[in-house]
Amino acid sequence: MADRTRKLRASAPSFVALGPSGVAVRDRLKGLSAVDERVLRLVGKHQGTLASRDLKQRCADGPDHSADTWAARKRGLTRESSSRIAGAITKASHDQWALARRCQAAHIRNLDTGIRALRHRLSLPIGQKGTKRAAGGYRSRSEWFRKSRRLAALEARHAAAVADWQAGRVRVVRGGRRLANTRHHLADAQLTQEQWRACWEAERWFLAADGESGKPFGNETIRVTPDGEVSIKLPTPLAHLANSHHGRYVLACRIKFVHRGAEWADRVEANRAVAYRIHLDVERGRWYLTAAWQHPVVQTVPLVAAGAMGMVGVDTNADHFAAYRLDPHGNPVGEPHRFPYDLSGTADHRDAQIRHAITRLLHWARQVGVKAIAIEDLDFTAEKTREKHGGKKRFRHLISGLPTGKLKARLVSMAAEQGLSIVAVDPAYTSQWGGQHWQKPLTTPRRKMSRHDAAGIAIGRRALGYPIRRRAAPPRSDQSDRYGHRTVQAGPGTQGCDGIRPPATDRLPGESTPSGKRTRGPSASKTVRDAPSTHQWVQDPLMPTG
Repeated sequence: MADRTRKLRASAPSFVALGPSGVAVRDRLKGLSAVDERVLRLVGKHQGTLASRDLKQRCADGPDHSADTWAARKRGLTRESSSRIAGAITKASHDQWALARRCQAAHIRNLDTGIRALRHRLSLPIGQKGTKRAAGGYRSRSEWFRKSRRLAALEARHAAAVADWQAGRVRVVRGGRRLANTRHHLADAQLTQEQWRACWEAERWFLAADGESGKPFGNETIRVTPDGEVSIKLPTPLAHLANSHHGRYVLACRIKFVHRGAEWADRVEANRAVAYRIHLDVERGRWYLTAAWQHPVVQTVPLVAAGAMGMVGVDTNADHFAAYRLDPHGNPVGEPHRFPYDLSGTADHRDAQIRHAITRLLHWARQVGVKAIAIEDLDFTAEKTREKHGGKKRFRHLISGLPTGKLKARLVSMAAEQGLSIVAVDPAYTSQWGGQHWQKPLTTPRRKMSRHDAAGIAIGRRALGYPIRRRAAPPRSDQSDRYGHRTVQAGPGTQGCDGIRPPATDRLPGESTPSGKRTRGPSASKTVRDAPSTHQWVQDPLMPTG
């Protein structure tokens, strides 16, 4: 039986997620000549060398960085490139250093969580059972000893990480640490040394430029005209390779953005800022150009307006989305819908599966006529630690495989294009209360309700401002003839549970009237009974009963 004295965690209020603040589109650079590819490689290598040098200097400055040191670095880069290229390189170095600091802080928090869990479990007697909120002691002395050694290792890592944080030291690898480690495991990666070297050099190139409003076509360094002509401002040491005026090199190919092409053309013709990046896909041997620009911050719709046409509650699982439609009053409508996906395989395959499932979900939401989708604000950062679920490897792999961050970002951006709002709700008790209050009442011979389908209803009701739990139906005689009509659903804002119903009479059973008199006289018995016996039968404890 559930412990009614245990205090439940207060759920955070629901909110409408902000829409995307930017957009990026990509197209392939088809028809590049051998000279074009040679120039792109030389420019990317030269500017990549400058970027590596600048990032090293930025990491050396640490917290002592100031506007003066930034200006000195930019002046040094300008002599070997140009003022705009130097500005793009220094900005990229600042962004990469800031990202490394955020990752360092997250690593320290993760170590803190593991150390606290280990200290708690090591302080308990061996074999002591845990609870739902706290783990118990370890199962054996050998496991206790191994965990004590792991605690010492984590404490050493924590001390080193804190020292790096206080000193402002970060460890950044241009090109990626994973690719750098792959150099020592070429057989496992099924790569030759030449293939790895090509990937490594391509990742360390720098062929990017930020947009500039008011400049011709929104970018002075990498310029793309409305008819698709691509030209690059060459750095000073490579200016002799220019085939156009003012030290520019014009590529032989033309580019055309199919997706959002009209929006891109409007910005280019109005000389509004557009950032570009050129990169090489070594595996396919293809060059790509990515264009990106920012959207103005748009005020989100109020939560009440988002749920005016109802809501679709979505429960995120390891292999599917479980969605249920609710009307504006929080009542489930129709049948549950499931949108499966497969998160095994490569990262590109997983990303394609998520996009396909989200696309089908959005199309169905538009088809039923709702204006918002409710989804849990999931974050498994504290749950992924090895110390909390050390013996549950499959469960740790399950929650680690859920793409919560990428899912939320992609869902918000794709929903904005369909004119739908995303409402984020607190995930507390949605699966538990959904299965308790909605799974059995909605199960019929033709409708199979799962716990995930019921959780979708709970998520949608929380987003609409209704409580998840349902009131118990009253007895037949108490529905309308005595106390008036009573709904089986709790009203908005109701946090408590049902109390004790009032007695059927004006006094409790066995209680006398205030006057001490009976309200009516005794009726005559219709059957003749003997006088009650005052003798009580007691069984002899030694009497055989078998």
